[in-house]
Amino acid sequence: MSAKQLKFTVPDDCDGMKAQTFLRKRCNVSARIITLLKREKSGILRNGENLKTIETLHSGDEITLNLPHDKNKITPMKGDLNIVYEDDYLIAVDKPWNMPVHPTKVHQEDTLANILKYIQEQKGESYTFRAVNRLDKDTSGVVLIAKDKYTATALQCNVSKTYIAVCEGEIKHRGTIDKPIRLLDGHTVQRTVADDGKSAVTHYSPIKSDGSHTMLKITLETGRTHQIRCHLSSIGHPLAGDDMYGGSLEFISRQALHCLSVEFIHPITTEKVNIITDLPQDIENIIKGL
Repeated sequence: MSAKQLKFTVPDDCDGMKAQTFLRKRCNVSARIITLLKREKSGILRNGENLKTIETLHSGDEITLNLPHDKNKITPMKGDLNIVYEDDYLIAVDKPWNMPVHPTKVHQEDTLANILKYIQEQKGESYTFRAVNRLDKDTSGVVLIAKDKYTATALQCNVSKTYIAVCEGEIKHRGTIDKPIRLLDGHTVQRTVADDGKSAVTHYSPIKSDGSHTMLKITLETGRTHQIRCHLSSIGHPLAGDDMYGGSLEFISRQALHCLSVEFIHPITTEKVNIITDLPQDIENIIKGL
């Protein structure tokens, strides 16, 4: 089974179920993908024959979804990536700091997406870049990329991420920051805590401290832009190196934030996957002094 083809076998408890219901409720296929497949020749098959979504399924039926090929317009650029996980449906990269994830007006060809496009071509592959989780340019760590629409949709909001951060000051006890976040007035990037912002929840646990800095383990309930950076600054503990939110550049030249690991149930194999990376040297150097 290739990354462009998905197969599902109808279980006994779905006998008599409409195809549309089976695909949406049991296979977690989005309505958008189903609509797209209806327009494709042989997009949805039952036992090798075309299937209409209003038809009734029977136990043991093999349903095949033939996903259309994506258009990948990103410019390929030669470069090195630390690929820490890959299969037919997903690829995970340990992104270094100072590398944007997506092309922007300022960064057109020096992003993770550009380099991955080059690697795809070297392997004879082609898929649209769909980052399941996103990191700021100067945040390092795991970026998980889906190779097709179905996998990307299935993993949306279903990936648990763990971060390691070094903040300024001493935090002695674990805690939760539950404060809404929005764009700061007059800015295009910087965020601020505000009552009229979007809900944002951050959980943190101190690992060790020397009084001037604290190493934290962080998990998120939401994934707002700059959430960790903005939240920690709001309680008087900005990240070391994060001068946008009040942190000092004395010990590190970028925010001391690393996505250490991601964990999820694989949407195809249903196995639990846990991808763990090493801390980068610049963050290690701060931690060694704690």
